[in-house]
Amino acid sequence: MPLLQIASLIIASSCVFCSSLKAEDIVLTGDKLNIILVMTDDQGYGDLGCHGNPFLKTPNLDKLYTQSTRFTDFQASPTCAPTRAALMTGRVPFKNGVTHTIWERERMTLKATTIAEVLKDAGYTTGIFGKWHLGDEDPYQPHNRGFDEVFIHGAGGIGQKYPGTCADVPNNGYFDPIIKHNNSFVKTTGYCTDVFFRQALGWIKQQHENRKPFFAYISANAPHSPYIVAEKYKALYKDKCKDEEAAFYGMISNIDDSMGLLMEKLDAWGMADTTLLIFMTDNGSSMATFNYGMKGKKGSVNEGGTRVPLFFRLPGRIKAGVDVDRLTRHYDLFPTLAQFAGTQAPEALDLDGRSLIPLIENPDAEWPDRYTFIHKGRWNKKGMRVRKGRPDHVPEHSKYTGFAVRSEQWRLVKNREMYDIDNDPGEKNNVIKEHPEVAQNMLKAYDAWWSEVRSLMINEDASLDKEPPFIVQFELQKKKTGIPDWIPPQL
Repeated sequence: MPLLQIASLIIASSCVFCSSLKAEDIVLTGDKLNIILVMTDDQGYGDLGCHGNPFLKTPNLDKLYTQSTRFTDFQASPTCAPTRAALMTGRVPFKNGVTHTIWERERMTLKATTIAEVLKDAGYTTGIFGKWHLGDEDPYQPHNRGFDEVFIHGAGGIGQKYPGTCADVPNNGYFDPIIKHNNSFVKTTGYCTDVFFRQALGWIKQQHENRKPFFAYISANAPHSPYIVAEKYKALYKDKCKDEEAAFYGMISNIDDSMGLLMEKLDAWGMADTTLLIFMTDNGSSMATFNYGMKGKKGSVNEGGTRVPLFFRLPGRIKAGVDVDRLTRHYDLFPTLAQFAGTQAPEALDLDGRSLIPLIENPDAEWPDRYTFIHKGRWNKKGMRVRKGRPDHVPEHSKYTGFAVRSEQWRLVKNREMYDIDNDPGEKNNVIKEHPEVAQNMLKAYDAWWSEVRSLMINEDASLDKEPPFIVQFELQKKKTGIPDWIPPQL
């Protein structure tokens, strides 16, 4: 019998949860825990003070670190939209049709069931605040994918615009951004990260007062480029590193302040003990000035491109200061959140992920080894470029150029390199010639996986001859009713 029962959160004395707590001590709706998932954009494993960064100061995230069970070999995708698709569906990004961050290949298949939908069915109210990046056309938007409260920018970043439908509001910026709130645009005041966290906190407070269990997905667009932040944050690092790096670190310091406000309010509102707080990032660092000794950064299929922090905090229930060093993936969060919510995903979804709760209960729990597959995607669109005499828009031409296979011990990279991650986490010693059978077995598994996912890459030939929905809707609203000012919630 598992220590944490799916529906009742029964606490066993041998569990890392506190044995004095019982299911009836959770006093929201039945035994439902609130769930807050914070995910930042392009902040790598080394971009935290608690991970030894010599420049960066993150006192609030460091505090969260000390209060959490931490996963130290948690692997995301090399770029943002694929990670978000895996998180939302519990399935590898390519199975969702997500092979890029632009050119309609960021659109998550409409056949997918999201974690927000599963949690809604379990009695939760759901909200997203910040970055969505899984399709800007209305059917793909979060209000049609299980989210009750939606407060987002468009495209993959504030102010971005690419051919096709992936585009934000024209001339949008990191300060005073225009945000789409429940399908209408509002003009906000303040820095983007502050705006997203404040809106989320206002909504969280409202759900708490109404005694409704909730799932809040706070997906800040920072510290994604362009590296823009208030001078007071940038000034913290201007004498320690280059100007662009100082801005990048300043953006993280601002995130840290927002995390501090979030934790402060959970304490003040008496919610900390009934709210699961999760922190992670979406891929490796875009700056990687300090990269925790890892090879590669954002966009790379080496460790530095995909290994990211993952913290779980639930005071009195999840043990603080514990590290879990088992290989885990972003798509494992879907079944984990479902189980914490007292439900489970329908078997028909055929998830790639598995719940992390056994490892949260006991870091030494049985956790069968598995091959897990990484591909950066991002091949070209037909007609855009020809390289070395062949069109590289065909996925097969990129099959072996941007992939990796991981097991607990090994990382095979592009079928040319293999590393013993247990003994060489920095990937300095290529041992593929010393272990040819291991490499062959990993490649064979990868070939089988590619055959499985290839037919599900449904966005490859999507037309780019479409108007950007955010721009069209924004201009229409501006003409008809104008863009109202955002009223910050009272906290």
